[in-house]
Amino acid sequence: MEGIEHPLGERHLAGCLALSRAASWNQNEADWRLMLALGRGWGLSLADGTLAATTLVLPYGGRFAWVSMVLVLPEHRRMGYASRLLRVALDDLESGGLTPVLDATPAGREVYRREGFAEQWSFSRLAAKSVSTPPLTVQGVRALGEGDWGWMLELDGMAFGASRERLLRALARRMPEAALVREAGGFILGRDGGDARQLGPLVARDAGTAKALLAQALRLVEPPIYVDVVDHAPALREWLEARGFVFQRPFTRMVRGAARAPGDERYVFLVAGPELG
Repeated sequence: MEGIEHPLGERHLAGCLALSRAASWNQNEADWRLMLALGRGWGLSLADGTLAATTLVLPYGGRFAWVSMVLVLPEHRRMGYASRLLRVALDDLESGGLTPVLDATPAGREVYRREGFAEQWSFSRLAAKSVSTPPLTVQGVRALGEGDWGWMLELDGMAFGASRERLLRALARRMPEAALVREAGGFILGRDGGDARQLGPLVARDAGTAKALLAQALRLVEPPIYVDVVDHAPALREWLEARGFVFQRPFTRMVRGAARAPGDERYVFLVAGPELG
C-alpha cells in the first residue's frame, strides 16, 4: 500500500504511541510531545489514515542533530518506509548544515552503515523489576536547585557537545525526585516511561560521583527502572547488575560526516536514552 509523507504534529500522537508500543519501546505521550517540541518529524500514513512509519530529528546547538524514532509498524516493514523517511531527515539536516548523530540498535546499525554512519562508542540498556538497596554511604548528594543550572549546563556541554538546556529542564520537571546533584561534580535526571522509569542522563567528572548519584536515585525512584549505561564504565555496570539489573539490549553511537561524535564521552555514565542522546 502506497504511503503519503507528511510532517508530524500533535494530531499524530496516537499513531506515534502505537508505533512505540508495537516496537516494545518505552516512550509515552510526554516523550513524544517533548521530542516534537525540541525538533521536527516526518510520518508516512496509509490511505486509511494509519501512521505506518516515523522519523524525528532533534537539533542541538546549531552544530548537530539527533536522528530519532525511526519506526515502522511490524506489518509494514521491509517496504522501504524507514529508508524513505530517513533520507528525508538526512536531506533536511544536510541542507541546514547539521551533522547527523544517532544511537543504533544492532538491526539498525547495518542500515545506518550503508547510509554513511560510522560507529563511535557503545552502551547497554539494563532493566530492573526490583532493586537491592545500594549499600553505599551517599555524601554530598542533594536535590537539584535553581542555582545549580550554571555549572550543570557547562559540564553537560562538555560531555554532550552542545547545550541541551530545554531537554534537561523538561526532564527535571518530569521526575523531580531523580533530579540530583553532587556540588559541581555531576548530576542525574530521570523520566517516566511507558513500561518503566528511566534514569539518565548521568554526567559526572569521576566514577565515584557517578556511583553516589545513582545510588541515591535508586533509593528514591520506584522500579521498574531502565538505565542506559556506557560500556566504557564496566565497574558501574557490574555494580548495577549486583543490585538486580539485567542486560536487555545494546546500542551503538554513530555519526555521519564527521570524524567523531560530539562531546566527551568520558563524562557520560548514563545516556538520556537512544531517542534523546
